Amino acid sequence: MSENRTAKLSIDGKELELPIHSPSLGPDVLDITKLYAQADVFTYDPGFTSTASCESTITFIAGGKGELLYRGYPIDQLAEQSHYLEVCYLLLYGELPSEAELVEFESRVTNHTMLHDQMNHLFRGFRRDAHPMAIMCGVVGALSAFYHDSTDVSDATQREIASIRMIAKIPTIAAYAFKYSSGQPFVYPDNNLDYASNFLRMCFAVPSEEYVVDPILAKAMDRIFTLHADHEQNASTSTVRLAGSSGANPFACIAAGIACLWGPAHGGANEACLNMLREIGTVDRIPEFVARAKDKSDPFRLMGFGHRVYKNFDPRATVMKESADEVLELLGIEDNETLKVAKELERIALEDPYFVEKKLYPNVDFYSGIILDAMGFPTSMFTPIFAMSRTVGWIAQWKEMIGDPKLKIGRPRQLYTGAKHRDYVDVKKR
Repeated sequence: MSENRTAKLSIDGKELELPIHSPSLGPDVLDITKLYAQADVFTYDPGFTSTASCESTITFIAGGKGELLYRGYPIDQLAEQSHYLEVCYLLLYGELPSEAELVEFESRVTNHTMLHDQMNHLFRGFRRDAHPMAIMCGVVGALSAFYHDSTDVSDATQREIASIRMIAKIPTIAAYAFKYSSGQPFVYPDNNLDYASNFLRMCFAVPSEEYVVDPILAKAMDRIFTLHADHEQNASTSTVRLAGSSGANPFACIAAGIACLWGPAHGGANEACLNMLREIGTVDRIPEFVARAKDKSDPFRLMGFGHRVYKNFDPRATVMKESADEVLELLGIEDNETLKVAKELERIALEDPYFVEKKLYPNVDFYSGIILDAMGFPTSMFTPIFAMSRTVGWIAQWKEMIGDPKLKIGRPRQLYTGAKHRDYVDVKKR
């Protein structure tokens, strides 16, 4: 970072010089670290949309250009040419692995996929109709009760062990949550399969039948994992960092991230998108809902179109659309009304001047929801799969933060507008 430039700020006749940092990519950053100490004022930024909360080398988003980079590599190249565990290595360690490094890394992950057998009892403590995200929050947080040898955040070796364990065990936890909600027996991991295939098998295999994972479905699932692996300082990642800044154990931090991701404005977007398609119901009702979306006085919004960060197009959507087309062709889903509604909405969004002008293109949630539905996942599993994909990003961000010598516990300030000082009045005199 360059620190040669400064900005001048005048407050009540007092002039301050604030350093300006220049990143390798993206806008310059005004350093207000000492503003409170020097001028006794805070900044006000609801949602922290104009605030850099940390320094990071992991992920970069250029929303105006529709660009997403993992460690400098464009997401479309990684999704097309790489695979999820290789991307995990890249996010965790900063570089693409050599062939030997990748084999060793994949072996370490594969050898940690099993859960401690006593953890199976945890699932039975939930109601059968519990949302899988509720189960994910509880079970991931409980990992710290079973793996005491990897909770010391000051120990680099323990941090590494915890990282590998979570990447390896999250698919097993998600699959068990799915099986539990459907009343089917758990299917143990098969270490002969790749990461995506193993997850699909744990979700859909039953003891009485042989289950063979179709490579097209495994590829689509792997892409979903890759495209959701990290996304800079979003709400759930910031939650993980804030929890981690207190020195909380890594399992608790990731559980906090899962809880944040559960919100419909964050990880629940693809679930909300599919629910919207089902609400529309049939193609002939689309004009009604499009008109409502254009009406500023109507609270209805088309889910799965546009993105808060990407002001042009979502770079993940192009790759996801390709997988959606492959999966739908493989499964021969032609007469599904929800799919017909999705395809017609997609056509309108790409052609209608209103959507084109406002750049409301189909985003990654639009296509990933269609894929997961076609595979046979209920909407309640969409966000757990998102959490499973994002775990490596959370871990990479957490490790980066823990290793930062400038680490301080997070402590946002506030603009207080409540009552001023007042004295207590006895209850009988009120």
